[in-house]
Amino acid sequence: MKKKKIIKVIFSVIGGIAALCIAVVGFFAIKGAVMWNNAKAAKPLDTAIAELQAADGFARVSELPQFYINAVISVEDRKFRTHNGINLKSIVRALLYDVKTLSFEQGGSTITQQLAKNLWFTQEKQIERKFAEVYAAFDLEKALSKDEIFELYVNTIYFGSGYYGITDAAKGYFGKAPSELSEYECAMLAGLPNAPSAYSPDESPELAEQRLKLVLDSMEDCGVITEKKAEEVMAAA
Repeated sequence: MKKKKIIKVIFSVIGGIAALCIAVVGFFAIKGAVMWNNAKAAKPLDTAIAELQAADGFARVSELPQFYINAVISVEDRKFRTHNGINLKSIVRALLYDVKTLSFEQGGSTITQQLAKNLWFTQEKQIERKFAEVYAAFDLEKALSKDEIFELYVNTIYFGSGYYGITDAAKGYFGKAPSELSEYECAMLAGLPNAPSAYSPDESPELAEQRLKLVLDSMEDCGVITEKKAEEVMAAA
């Protein structure tokens, strides 16, 4: 009887914890929905896109080297072409890491989620904002093609050293238009947005080179380049 009581208590505790977790998730999910509704009311998607496209240096996806596109997708969001806005596996993995380390270091964000953050939200780490990003990502995927999402994304990301958007970064770091970038330069730029202040070649050439190597390794893992090609690109440094 004592053993059964202990088991009953354990299950009651587990059930209580589960109920609490569901309640907390539900609370922040609702707050996130309100945040997203307010954000899109303040700046509808059509308005956000028009503002971006009217800016100097807006780069069309057709102007970007395929090597750069492959590099970004390989290192930032391998499932970009197939997911519906979020990568649940990446989110769970990041959540477990954040809980383990008591931090918000990893977000598990897809390219679509990152675009949502760049268009409507701040960089402040809030649980409700992560939910808002998810809702926004679903809406972006419904409204736009993958190429349109990628195009907007590379025009909104920060590359370090005061450069925003791929055109600004290509001209600032290499004095070129995006279409003129070499494969080495494409790989270098693809790696910067993950931690632009740390990886900027202006600030830390060594870390930038290490990050570039990781980009090429990711491309190789994804099967978009061979080991020989990766070595060739590194040799072009």
